[in-house]
Amino acid sequence: MSLYARMFSFLKPHTPLLVAAVTATALFAVMDASVYVLLIPFVETLFVSGGASPAAGTNGMDRLLDATVYRWIDVSGDPLAAIGRISVLILLVFAVKNVFHFVRVYLLARAEQGLNRDLRNAVYGHLVGLDLGFFAKVRTGQIVSRLTTEIEHLRALVTAELSKLLSAVFEFVIALAAMLLISWRLTLAAFIVIPAAMAIWGPLVKVLRRRDRRVLHVGGEVNAHIAETLSAIRLVKASSAEEHERSRFRDLTGTYFREFMRAERARALAAPMTEMLAAAGTVILLFYGARLVVAGDLTGPQFIVFLTLSVKLYSPVKNLAKFPATAQPGLVAAERVFEFLDAPSEVVEASEPRDVGGIQEGIAFERVSFAYRHGEPALHDVSFEVAKGSITALVGPSGSGKSTLVDLLARFFDPSAGRIAIDGLDIREVAVADLRALIGFVSQETVLFHDSVRANIAYGIADATPERVEAAARAAHAHEFVRRLPRGYDTVVGERGVELSGGQRQRIAIARALLRDAPILVLDEATSSLDTEAERVIQDAVERLMEGRTVIVIAHRLSTVQRADQILVLDRGRVVERGTHASLLAQSGHYRRLYELQFEDTPLARES
Repeated sequence: MSLYARMFSFLKPHTPLLVAAVTATALFAVMDASVYVLLIPFVETLFVSGGASPAAGTNGMDRLLDATVYRWIDVSGDPLAAIGRISVLILLVFAVKNVFHFVRVYLLARAEQGLNRDLRNAVYGHLVGLDLGFFAKVRTGQIVSRLTTEIEHLRALVTAELSKLLSAVFEFVIALAAMLLISWRLTLAAFIVIPAAMAIWGPLVKVLRRRDRRVLHVGGEVNAHIAETLSAIRLVKASSAEEHERSRFRDLTGTYFREFMRAERARALAAPMTEMLAAAGTVILLFYGARLVVAGDLTGPQFIVFLTLSVKLYSPVKNLAKFPATAQPGLVAAERVFEFLDAPSEVVEASEPRDVGGIQEGIAFERVSFAYRHGEPALHDVSFEVAKGSITALVGPSGSGKSTLVDLLARFFDPSAGRIAIDGLDIREVAVADLRALIGFVSQETVLFHDSVRANIAYGIADATPERVEAAARAAHAHEFVRRLPRGYDTVVGERGVELSGGQRQRIAIARALLRDAPILVLDEATSSLDTEAERVIQDAVERLMEGRTVIVIAHRLSTVQRADQILVLDRGRVVERGTHASLLAQSGHYRRLYELQFEDTPLARES
């Protein structure tokens, strides 16, 4: 019930639409039943001989017709004239019924899409606020699946399936009322098979819930595989692994097919079983109703209309009985969507964040430890200081903890132990947005969006003017090539900047950092993947970017760190050496060995 309550909480903003839709649904059910009720005077008038009046009312339906239709239509006169008037009335009722049908369908569509929009906004808004640890544990395809396919299932449950349920309830109540007016005894006979129809679906619900959850999980894995393969398509081609990927994908789609058919097999069992029960109920009505007609307790036209209404009764009962099973995909999707909405962020905002105006003294890492997984520390007891305006280089083998240190500085994660401070203030006491506004990032893997050059340079800077964007591009040596693009700064760069070269993408990233004008700069070897000519241009842009800033450089090539004020050598999550380039070379330690491995032909390497 808490799951239903939570789903309905998303419908609250759409309550007026839903109330109007429910009203239209109720009136539609009334008009729908009225069409069948009008068949009674039609048939009676058709078979009355000599213009005689129909028999005096003996049951509730007779009295209802005497008070309504027979007041407006004189059936004692010309039968054909009366039939014509009844036909016009039936047509009018049909017209009104379809107006209500249009209203309910349109209003429900508005509510459905509003719910769809609100759910996606809520889940997406929560997801982008989570820390990087969440995205390290959950595959991208699973996230996409929940934001698309599974929210569609949830939307279908909360609106489409529930609207069917509501329509079934109204149709059931109205048909039942009309049947009771005709004959309460025949109506009682119609209910003999209804409890059995409701009971059929009970044992299937748990099975369907389990199987539908498996279907959605495997569907998410299919999406994840597609996203993963397409993002690495260059590697797939270079490795001639197309057949391998086809085989993996066939295995996944085969599993999805099998799991889907297992769920549908269980779901399909109920339909023929309820149909057989409905058929049994109809046979009972035929036998007992015929006896009532022969005994004179019921007219022939009323019995025919009763049979027609019983079909209208069984159809809602089938929908009501099947609802627990048809709702299972939506319920399972709801659980999975709400799992994401409930996912906690390990990076928690301070309840009363303190202001940090900039950096006046420097950054301090004080006995910082961190582990991505329990028992596997990525950093252990790391301490160092970065003075304002200085350049600190982080070097060491892959996996030594260099990127983890700057991720902790930006609070993508929080330390397991120790603290990081700016001007003595623990960064956990600062609002995350204020902290990250102090830091500019330029990495070797430039991230660009499928948007214009201007939007990519100004990303995250709401007040960036065209003049400021162009000034940043000029300083990054990007203006000339941007100007030559088909639409200049309005040119769309393609997904991940595919329309630009590596050097051009890097200059866009540097322009973005220049425009951001953050006092702390993190450089992740911004020129390491470029050719010599592009590197020279970009190195000049990087030099401009570094001016007057506190810089932390993640260095993969030691030739780029020689001017650093301090170099920290990391190994297995610990700082094993620190000093300047010259002082570290003078030692026979990790830094010197790294240097010799990169520069085997240098005099220093040959001497050693």
